[in-house]
Formats: sequence, structure tokens, C-alpha cells
Amino acid sequence: MESSLVVPVIDVQNDNFKELWPAMVVAIKTSSFLALDTELSGLGNRKSLLAESIEDRYKAICHAARSRSILSLGIACYKKLDNKAADTYLVQVYNLTLLCSEEYIIEPQSVHFLVQHGFDFNKQYAHGIPYCKGNNKGGSDDQGVHIRALFTELLRARKPLVLHNGLIDMAFLYQSFYAHLPERLATFTADLSEMFPAGIYDTKYVTEFELRLTASYLEYAYKKCKLDNSRSLTSGGTRPHVHVEFCQYAGHMSTYVDYRVCPAVASAEAQTVICPRFSAFGWCSNGTQCPLSHDTDLIILQDEKGKEDKRKKRKRHREKRRGGGDVAEDSSIFNGAPENKIAHMEVDREETPDDRQKATADPCPETEPLMDSDRNSQHNEGENMKTDSKENRVCEDNTDSVTTATADEDTNTKTNTEDGAENSTGDGGEALGGHSARTDAQKTAEAGTHRAGFDAFMTGYVFAYSCTLVKKEGVGAVEETEAEQSWLSTCLNKVYLSGKAAPLNVVKSTFSKSSKAHMQKMEMVWGGRMYQTEVSQQC
Repeated sequence: MESSLVVPVIDVQNDNFKELWPAMVVAIKTSSFLALDTELSGLGNRKSLLAESIEDRYKAICHAARSRSILSLGIACYKKLDNKAADTYLVQVYNLTLLCSEEYIIEPQSVHFLVQHGFDFNKQYAHGIPYCKGNNKGGSDDQGVHIRALFTELLRARKPLVLHNGLIDMAFLYQSFYAHLPERLATFTADLSEMFPAGIYDTKYVTEFELRLTASYLEYAYKKCKLDNSRSLTSGGTRPHVHVEFCQYAGHMSTYVDYRVCPAVASAEAQTVICPRFSAFGWCSNGTQCPLSHDTDLIILQDEKGKEDKRKKRKRHREKRRGGGDVAEDSSIFNGAPENKIAHMEVDREETPDDRQKATADPCPETEPLMDSDRNSQHNEGENMKTDSKENRVCEDNTDSVTTATADEDTNTKTNTEDGAENSTGDGGEALGGHSARTDAQKTAEAGTHRAGFDAFMTGYVFAYSCTLVKKEGVGAVEETEAEQSWLSTCLNKVYLSGKAAPLNVVKSTFSKSSKAHMQKMEMVWGGRMYQTEVSQQC
């Protein structure tokens, strides 16, 4: 059955940034695709972020990106190994702690949530990598060792970019490390299409419209893909599956590694009462004080059981209509699964719209925020608005406070590994040797897995598994090199929009122009002649 997965995440801070720079640049340049994730100091007015007009939403996102900051950046570099069986990836994960050098707003409830999930603000203020937002301020973005130069190297690599619910992430990345955000959404998407010519992929869109999972918040999507992948492996290898491998860090490098444990899915035999709010949205207003279970593994298993029971019931109904005999109807089609969990994408062919609109009272009575952990609205649970693991929340009155720095010692515990080469983990396979045992407190802090580096890994894993699944279940006559180049062609440059049936297409319209700041940056990134060639090929 499924085995535990131990993911080494390299902590990058101001004191080791220069030392780790060469390895990070090589990992980015040699990767097959890059997955990114951010932790933010806040998002501002939630109602504006959910405006009916996408242009109005973009203006609200711009305001947030200009007034808030990125606290940490996760980068997961996935390199496909050609000399390995199946779809095998070598994965290197970095968690960069950042500190904006300018004044920025940090929202109290966002701080509360991040601290609750193990974010160390003392470490951020004492050891964060400094950066300035907007356009260049004196320095050069293509020279030196700083975060804006690293972002320039990321652009030069021309790799597919993978995010989860990525519109806000992309706006913050653009404003923080690239240039001042353009005023119009069409200009922004035109710039993005040229910044990432290999394409942008949003795994929230993938899970909603390609995989059609019951829920699409990041932790759920990752664990569901990991569980299905493990089942493919145990079935004899005939079904599509992926393998992941990690480097084994030894010596001085091991002091920078933080091991993230993703345990195997337990049995669902115990009748644990699951929190329906967390089950549906990946977030609960009661947090750790909630008396109901927030175990994502159990939620997945109960969802699967509920779907199976539902299919059996409909099968009996069809047989009854055909005169197949009397059939006793179940009192509940979910048999213990949360009744207000809306399986909004797993649509049975016999399912009616009324079946998909069921909702019951919420056993978690506290008032919910306007935005959930995926930065989506929770004002209508009947809508297709699931959550992600980037839970940067704000008080509803948007009380702001300006940040101040502290200089406390970094108390983050480091672990060591034994000397050795790359360690293959299969689907999660063997734990990396040599890392010390975690305390119960550490395990509790890590249980939510909310950290930019690990979230970036989960995002990349969902994408890798989705590519393998779609490729193997699709047309087999396509050559592998062509299939790899296309990745998920149906999801290329489609970014998820909360509450909208259609995604945001990241393309350059014939009616829009790239921003002046972007054109200047592209000449610096790729060179004037090369950039002009790129533009002429797109026209």
C-alpha cells in the first residue's frame, strides 16, 4: 500500500543565499518545469477581490500587491529523468524567506494563521532576504546575487510555470521582483505571455476541469493524486504513475534542510466525525479548536466511499425502473460522509442539477471570512469555490498594521542526513536516512503542511501526476517528446477564476500592447535582438 513521503526542503535565508545561489540557478535551468508558491502578508479588501468584473478584481489585486508583500517564496524544480522507468522526476525544493525593504501592510489575522502553522516571523525579520518592489531602484536585475536577479534567471530558463490558483501569485511576483504592475488586465496578461513563453499552468484549474476532483484545495488535490498514484503502483504498474526522487544532502548542506513528512493514508474504518466546512473548503473558522476532524486523508477516503455508494444507489434506481425488482433505498447516500460536501466535479451521468445543489446546516457555527484559504469566496457554498493551502487571511474590517523588524534568534531546528547519492522514493517510498525524529509539537505544527516550499512541491506533484494520467489515458500514438512538450495542452495558459465558469486566458490580444516597463525588462532579460525575434514570431 502507500508509503510515507519525506520531502527535503532547503531553507534559503539572507546568510546562505549567496552560497546556495549556484545550486538554485542550475536546478532552475535544468528543470523540466517549475512550480511556485507564495506566503503573503495579506490581500486587502476581500469583496473587491471577488468583484463581478474581472477588470475590477485585477485593480484590487494590484492594490494588494503594491501595499502588501511576499513573506516567503517556494520554488520546486521538477526535472524529468530520461534514463528512468515510467515518469520519474528529480525534485529540488527551496523555501526562500523574504523581507521587503519598504513599508508594507501586514494583516493581523494573516499573522495569526501563519504563526499557527509554524511560520517564524522572528526568522523572517532577522534573516529574510531583502528586496525592493516595483521598477528597478538603482541596481541591475540581471547582475549580482539578489532575489530580483534570481527571478530574472527564472525567466531566462523559459520553463513552464506551474501555480495553484495563481492569479494573485503572479501579480505579487510581477510587482515584487519584476516591475510596477500595469493598470489594465489585458496588458498584464500580454506581459505574462511573453515572460513565460513555455506556458503557465494552474493546478486548481487542472483539478477542477481536467481531473474533476471532489475538492480542489491544494492539500486535498495533492493527497488524492498521491493516493491514486500509489494504487497505480500496487496494481502492477500497468496504470499511469509517477516516481519522484530527491537529492540526499550531506555535510554542511544538511544543516539547511527541513524534512517535511507526508504520512501514508490511514484506514477509514474508524467512524471519525469530519468537519464539513474543512472538508469542503480546506479551512475552518474554529482552527485547531474545532472538535471535528480536519484529517484530509480521511476526507478523501470518505469522499470515495460516498461516490461509490451514490453510484450503487443510482444503479439500483435504474434497475428498478427497468423492472429489475424491488430495491431498498438507503437513508443516506454518503453513509457517514459529510452531507454538505458538494461533489461538484465528479458528476454522474444520471445526476440531476438538484442532486448537485444539496446543502445542510453547518456544525461549525462561527462566522467565516470573506475569503477562504484558496483566496476564494465562501459566501455561497453552493458555488464551485474550493480552497487552497495558501491561507493568508484578513480580518473582515481589514485592520492594517505596518511591519516592524525584530532581531530574535532563529530557533528553527535543522536536521542532518547521511552521506549518499540521490534517493529514489517511488511514490513516496523510503524516508531519507539520517534525519532526526520529530517531536509531537513539531509534527503538530507541520500537520497542515502550509509552507511555501512544500506547497510548491505539492503543486508540482499534482501537475506531474496529471500530465502522466492524461498522457497515458489519451492518444497513445503521440510520440513522447511531443507529449512532453505539450504537457497539459487543454490547460495551457488558463488561470482559475473564483466563481467564474471560464478561466482567465493568459494571451496577448490583438487589441492590447505590452507595457513599456515590460519591454525594457525583456530586452535586459533576453537581449534586444532575441526579444524582437520572439515578438515577431508571436505576431
